[in-house]
Amino acid sequence: MEPILTEELLALGIQDYKATLAGVAFSGDLALAYRVCLWSRTANRVFLALSSFAVNSQDDLYRGVQNINWFEHINPEDSIAVSFNTKNSAVINNSHFGALKVKDAIVDQMREKYGQRPSIDTERPCLRINVHLLGETAQLSLDLSGESLHRRGYRDVNIAAPIKENLAAAMLLRSGWPAIAKQKGSLIDPMCGSGTLLLEAAMMAADYAPGLLRDYFGFSGWKQHDAESWRKLIAEAEKRRYIGLTQLPVIVGFDQDRQTVNTALKHVANAGLAHKIHIERRDIADAKPAETWPPGLLICNPPYGERLGDEAETAVLYKKFGDTLKAYFIGWKAAMIISNPELGFRLGIRSQKPLTLFNGALECKLLRLTVEESAFFVPKATTIAERVVQIQQIEVGGSDQEADDGAEMFANRLRKNLKKLNKWRNQNNISCYRAYDADLPEYAVAIDVYQSEQTWLNVQEYEPPKTIDRDKADQRLAALLAALPAIFGIDRGQIALKVRRKQHNTEQYEKHNGSGHFHTVQEAGCKLLVNFEDYLDTGLFLDHRPIRLLIQQHAKGKQFLNLFAYTGSATVHAAVGGARATTTVDMSHTYLGWAKNNLALNQVQGEHEFIQADCLEWLASEAAQTSPRQYDLIFLDPPTFSNSKRMESVFDIQSHHADVIKKAVVLLSDQGVLYFSTNFRRFKLDSEALASLQVQDISAQTIPEDFARDPKIHYCWRICK
Repeated sequence: MEPILTEELLALGIQDYKATLAGVAFSGDLALAYRVCLWSRTANRVFLALSSFAVNSQDDLYRGVQNINWFEHINPEDSIAVSFNTKNSAVINNSHFGALKVKDAIVDQMREKYGQRPSIDTERPCLRINVHLLGETAQLSLDLSGESLHRRGYRDVNIAAPIKENLAAAMLLRSGWPAIAKQKGSLIDPMCGSGTLLLEAAMMAADYAPGLLRDYFGFSGWKQHDAESWRKLIAEAEKRRYIGLTQLPVIVGFDQDRQTVNTALKHVANAGLAHKIHIERRDIADAKPAETWPPGLLICNPPYGERLGDEAETAVLYKKFGDTLKAYFIGWKAAMIISNPELGFRLGIRSQKPLTLFNGALECKLLRLTVEESAFFVPKATTIAERVVQIQQIEVGGSDQEADDGAEMFANRLRKNLKKLNKWRNQNNISCYRAYDADLPEYAVAIDVYQSEQTWLNVQEYEPPKTIDRDKADQRLAALLAALPAIFGIDRGQIALKVRRKQHNTEQYEKHNGSGHFHTVQEAGCKLLVNFEDYLDTGLFLDHRPIRLLIQQHAKGKQFLNLFAYTGSATVHAAVGGARATTTVDMSHTYLGWAKNNLALNQVQGEHEFIQADCLEWLASEAAQTSPRQYDLIFLDPPTFSNSKRMESVFDIQSHHADVIKKAVVLLSDQGVLYFSTNFRRFKLDSEALASLQVQDISAQTIPEDFARDPKIHYCWRICK
């Protein structure tokens, strides 16, 4: 976003500037800072730097803050809030502690002179102070924006959006919408959701300042606030909006969900754009422009795929979308943000080089297309099943010495791994384990062994990078598959091959076949059903084995809650461990049925409840009860990201984990234990938001021996009240 923000700020009049990581530093007068607060469509916050100082001790931080004359900025009866960020500091690594130290320095200065101290208001303070501590250097600033600038003022605060307003603005800017709007080109969002892209497009085309509806900025209660300068900027912005709205081009949104359409219409009315934006209920296949609408830009944020296994349905949606573009939008530009570039090929239209943008924690690509016949192509079949058939048809053999040596090297490494794991397996009675995980870069697969009535192998190919020759990669994979039967003493039919792409979608839940063929395996006295043919994952996450055993060991006589339960393996362990009662919650009917069958297989005692629901909605509803349910043991393993159409809002683990954990803790008994786990590799726990809880990082002890080569496979915490 930095280049987009830089271009925008240059257009607003900044001159002396420097692009930095995740921001742009510039100098100028206060009116320029106000203009950026009012007019920037892509910035989150505007900070006014007051000082920079070295922090080699906690006292250095305190003194550095006190060196500022705070009487010039606030009155003793005013309110303040402090945000503190720290990175690579040997002195202060807890942001909550740092914020308290900064607050104390300000409060002590005011109390010493006036005998009165400012109050704390974390929502809308008179002054918000920010300190960024990087290594030994602290930068102290005032937050002129007050709250994130993406909050324009038109959105219902109770309704979350799949994308933030400033990300939507960045999409429009990079898709060429301002130039198209000047030429009176139309804009259509065929999957408009709550209307974010439509509203940002209209405000952009109408020269409508994005901050004009906001009733709060961080400078509003600041003693040095220049009210007259701000009044002039507002008057200018209102005049520009009045003129701009008379020249607004055609802007239209479609969505198939009636409730979503009503929400979008409400947001349009809130923005004062009623009758300026047309929204109606319509399926993507019927998203046809009227003959009177000039060609322009079609832009959208389509579904990224279900968390619980709807990749095939999503692929069909993208193909249908491509067909609609080809049928009705010749001569238009098109743009969309997607998390899985593979789905973009389903459109059958060549795009420009994709741009990387982040939707929350999720890395996405902005595809930009020109809808013309010369760009059309027939999408190549890329399903997992077709890929498996392709590999199986490769004949292994010949006189390629390099290939033979590589295959032998792979076989030797696998035998070495098996020998190393044997003692651990025998001591711990492990029958399902990971034997190999891309130990050799040339043979980038994961091999999981499942021993039931027979030995089965689940081989998952990590999709090779584009720099690797596809034919050579296929030859290596075929040679690897040919070597496995002899190493394990099994038939080729006992090997399942899958293709695992790098966390860009939800393929672990994707249904590949419909065999319905299940096998029973055992783990610590628990019987569990696995499936090797129908899904990318088998129904049993092997890296979670230690946390399941921990749950089993501590479940006796307790009430257990399993959230985002998948196939309910943790529920089985709790029940076998003697849990008095269990509650299993998941959104998928398929996986909840699988969980019920898992439990029935073990013939356990106790009361066992299964609830099909959006876990986030269910959790919020239960936590809001006057007398919420109480559980002694909770397992919380949310997805990294989800914008499922069955969920009311977008979810990403980094942004929302603290809120989800706090709601789950409401359901935790006083002496209860919550285990929280995530597989998001870049995850950082928000310790400040969870400061009121006892939080213990147990990641290391929950990484099993067979996953020791990859300690970031998951993170896990033990949480108590």
